[in-house]
Amino acid sequence: MSTILIAEDEARIASFIEKGLRAAGMTPTVVGDGRAAYDYAMTGGFDLVVLDIGLPIMDGFTVLRQLREARNDIPVIILTARDSITDTVAGLSGGADDYMPKPFRFEELVARIRLRLRETDRAPEATVLRHGGLSLDLRSRRADVDGRNVELSAREFALAETFLRNPGQVLSREQLLSRVWGYDFDPGSNVVDVYVRYLRRKLGGERFVTVRGVGYRLAESDDE
Repeated sequence: MSTILIAEDEARIASFIEKGLRAAGMTPTVVGDGRAAYDYAMTGGFDLVVLDIGLPIMDGFTVLRQLREARNDIPVIILTARDSITDTVAGLSGGADDYMPKPFRFEELVARIRLRLRETDRAPEATVLRHGGLSLDLRSRRADVDGRNVELSAREFALAETFLRNPGQVLSREQLLSRVWGYDFDPGSNVVDVYVRYLRRKLGGERFVTVRGVGYRLAESDDE
């Protein structure tokens, strides 16, 4: 049974994650500050850390840096409301294995935890997604179009990643809303359409095909 350390100072969120992970067959432990997070992670008794950035005493970036400086390679998933591209890059560059913005969808968090746990027992999976002339580096959060770097916000990157993981598949607005914006977004929001427009402007309008009445799909290479 996997042991998960949850470093989260908001009691409501910590309780939600703890109960969910326990129901998923894992053994969670909650700590509420950065110093405790570091000390617990260094015991060697945990398989993975879910780490908030805005922790008291010592913030999550410092916890992560000190763990890596101590050559502790425990998988770390950052879970935070700080979703700017600067914070995302800082977290991943600092040694985090994944970065999830709040609000989040619990099923996705569990899936990412299980993925990171599997990776400890196998060769690392490719961290670059490619389709046509578009590539996304999942660790550096870098997007390239035909060899040209394009800056994307955290949400834009997450939306583009969802499309690249499902090339040619029609994704409904509800699916995209759930996967990218999380469980507590208004299902009547037009935020998906707004962000698809952003991606079309930055990555190429022909790449994202509207399927009338349903949603969107990433164009096959021969469609572009």
